[in-house]
Order: sequence, then C-alpha cells, then structure tokens
Amino acid sequence: MKVDKETIEYVANLARLRLSEKEKEKLALDLESIISYVDKLNELDTSKIIPTVHVIPIKNVFRDDEVRDSYPKDKMLMNAPEKEDGCFKVPKVVE
Repeated sequence: MKVDKETIEYVANLARLRLSEKEKEKLALDLESIISYVDKLNELDTSKIIPTVHVIPIKNVFRDDEVRDSYPKDKMLMNAPEKEDGCFKVPKVVE
C-alpha cells in the first residue's frame, strides 16, 4: 500500500503532531514498511482456523449468582464501634 502525503497529514492531525517535511517523508516510508509487513498476514489461509478471544482456553471460574438471604442487621451491627438508627456511624469526612 502506498502512503501518500495527505494520509500522513491526516494521521498527524489526528495525533495532534506537527511534522516537518523531512519527518513526513520518513513517517511515510515507515508506515509503508509496517503496512507491507502486516499485509503478509493476508497471504495466510485462515479458513479452517476457529476465531478465538484468548490464546489459551479460558472459562469463567466464578460461581453463578444466586439470590440468598442477607445477614440479620443486628448481627452485622454487633461488632460496630458506633451505631445510630440501625446503621454504622462513621466520622464525618466532608464538611
């Protein structure tokens, strides 16, 4: 793929870069080299390859969510240093 001056200026504008003419020429050559290297992947036959999300097989190891009763409020507040109106009382942190 040939990278032209307009493409370089467009990419530089997106990246908020100010490039000199010499830098634009070097970037064009570098991008052409990168794109031609990546284009080699198009030569591979991937028709029999299953698309994957991860390189190694991973499955969810978390338990299923299930609705259960919560602990009784009085048991939860039993060890609270301070409580007020059935809630934990903590120091005020915002004025």
